[in-house]
Amino acid sequence: MPRDTLFCLPPGFESNGRREFCPECAEIWGLLAWYPALKETVDVVYVGIDHPRGQIVSLLGPGKHNAPTLVLAEGSPRTPDVTYDEAGGYAFLPSARLIARHFAGLYGTPMPRGG
Repeated sequence: MPRDTLFCLPPGFESNGRREFCPECAEIWGLLAWYPALKETVDVVYVGIDHPRGQIVSLLGPGKHNAPTLVLAEGSPRTPDVTYDEAGGYAFLPSARLIARHFAGLYGTPMPRGG
């Protein structure tokens, strides 16, 4: 059975003449570190900082290249507490908080505060 795909920026990258990281992606890395069983549910794909991010755009279409983004595989379960975006024939979640809510609803991890 195909797994969902989680697109993230790598833990460190060059941007603005210095090493940087993405705070939203760090939120997801932290969640995966705290609840390692979640890693078994997704394929993690690291994308670059430059736009457009071809691997995401090839699935979802132009203008849809945020990282982190979780793209659900066909037939993947959804949780009723989350509104999923749709593009290119895929359901997806384009933010760390939505992804965390999805995991909480499906796998029982804690709900993000304010999410």
